[in-house]
Amino acid sequence: MTFDTITLVSDVGLADERVGVIHAVLHQMAPGVSVIDLAHEIEPHDVRAASLVLARSVGYLPPGIVVVGVDPGAGSDRRLLALSVADGNAVFVGPDNGVMAAAVAMIGGADSGVSLDDTEFHLDGSTGSDALRDILVPVAAHLCTGVPMASMGSPVDTATLVPGLMPVARWEDDGSVICEILWTDRFGRCQLNVDADDVEPFGPRVGISMSGTRRTALRVPSSAQLGTGEIGLVVDSSGLMSLVADRSSVAEELGLETGDEVILTEADAPTPVSTAVTIGASRGGETDQDTIQEQPS
Repeated sequence: MTFDTITLVSDVGLADERVGVIHAVLHQMAPGVSVIDLAHEIEPHDVRAASLVLARSVGYLPPGIVVVGVDPGAGSDRRLLALSVADGNAVFVGPDNGVMAAAVAMIGGADSGVSLDDTEFHLDGSTGSDALRDILVPVAAHLCTGVPMASMGSPVDTATLVPGLMPVARWEDDGSVICEILWTDRFGRCQLNVDADDVEPFGPRVGISMSGTRRTALRVPSSAQLGTGEIGLVVDSSGLMSLVADRSSVAEELGLETGDEVILTEADAPTPVSTAVTIGASRGGETDQDTIQEQPS
C-alpha cells in the first residue's frame, strides 16, 4: 500500500528552519506527497496538548501517515513506533509516550505496530539526535513509497503501548462536577472536560467555582448571546463545553489557565466561605486565630 498524504504535528515551532528542513526531506524522499502542517507550536514536551490536538482533528484528516514529533526522547530508550490503524488506511508514526493513544483509540485502535529500530529506513548519515527529522519523517516517506510497515522494525504488542493521560471529570455526592480546563485557545475560551449531557442537570444557569471565585455561567448557543460582563457555557466545535465571554477573553477575565480545576454546581447552590475569626486571647495579649467554614443561610 502507498500513501499520498503526510500530516505533521510537532513542538519544534516555526521560528527557525526545522519545519522547512522536514519539508525538504519529505520532498526528496517522497516527491509529490501532500504535506499537512497540522500544528508545530505545541509547547515543548507538552504531550497532553499534542494528544488533544490529534483527538480534536483525527476525524477530519485524510487517509495517510500522521507523524507526531512531540517529546520523542531522542537518545533515550523510549520506543519510536509506527501503528497501523483503520484496516491499514492510515499509519501513526511517533513516540510511545501516550501522545497518539487518544486519537488511535477514537478510530478503533491499532491493528498492528512496529518499533522503528531498523536504521536502514532512517535518514542517511544521521546520528538520530533529531528523532523527528532523522527517523519519524524518513519512515513516513518510505511508507508513502510503498515500503511495508512490517519491514521497518521489530513487531510490538499494541496492548503494551503507553496509555494517554487525559483528565476525567469527577461527580461528587452533592451533585457538583469537578472538571478541568483542557485547553485555552487564542481567543481566551476555556475548554472543559465535560459535555452537554454532563451539565444538563444544572439547567440554563450553572454555578462555576475556581480559585476561590464563584460566578454564574449562562448556557447559550454562542458567545454572541452574552451581554457585557456575562460568562457563558457553549458546546464547542469538539462537542465539549467551553467557558466563553463575548468578544473578550474569559481566561483573562477570570484568571484561568489550562489545567486549572473548575467546579460546576447549581447556580444557586451555597458554597462555603472561609473567614478568619478571633477565637480567644492568649500569651501577652496576643490573639490566636483560626479559620472556620461559614455556611450561608
